[in-house]
Amino acid sequence: MSESLPVVAQKGSYKIDVEAGKSYWWCACGKSGKQPFCDGSHKGSAFTPMKFDAEQSATVSFCGCKQSGNQPRCDGSHNKLP
Repeated sequence: MSESLPVVAQKGSYKIDVEAGKSYWWCACGKSGKQPFCDGSHKGSAFTPMKFDAEQSATVSFCGCKQSGNQPRCDGSHNKLP
């Protein structure tokens, strides 16, 4: 498996209720056991988590396939995966 491609954690989004004013760290490598957020599993790889600052309390669809062009949010890219 190529180190340059993330693991597909799930073919779909993670709908998460976020709280205004809080920061969340989205897992970019796909290896975290706390999807869609980082647990440090990327250590030693080329991946780094992406910070998401919640401007308002809402439900956010975080990317689960790690292929989104709008990271960390889902853009439907999982629908194009084999």
